[in-house]
Amino acid sequence: MRFEHDQRVRYRPLVHVMVLMHRDDGRVLLLRRTGKPYAAGLLAPPGGRLERDETMMGGALREVGAETGVRIAPRDLEFCHLLHHRDPRDGEGRLGVVFTAQRWSGEPANREPDRCSALVWADPARPPADCVPYTAAVLTQFCAGALASVHGWPATGGRA
Repeated sequence: MRFEHDQRVRYRPLVHVMVLMHRDDGRVLLLRRTGKPYAAGLLAPPGGRLERDETMMGGALREVGAETGVRIAPRDLEFCHLLHHRDPRDGEGRLGVVFTAQRWSGEPANREPDRCSALVWADPARPPADCVPYTAAVLTQFCAGALASVHGWPATGGRA
């Protein structure tokens, strides 16, 4: 039996990792983006792009440490949500892997003042109006207990 080769291009989205740091009062840490990155002036959790040869957990721990100065033990990082987001700038899909942490060592501080202007503790059940749109979507879905969601795609979920 002969199979025809599938001529479609393989999908290789960028992967972003995010960490929802939860305080005892249930609030999560959001950072106000500044400078030239996407969505400057808006709030997002600590996170960023996954680098080559880096695990999702390793990238999340690296990003939260670089941005806030805290250390999270790998055992204290828990997967909580997967977001398939379509970037409004270029229409490309991105995967957002979201983790949560309730324990860390150190006090969160702004370690990247060229990329962040403020740290804000917010109620995830009521995302601030000035969140990055996909951040608000993640917080809403997380509070609903959803493990996966899409954001920014047509109602049909993309191509038919």
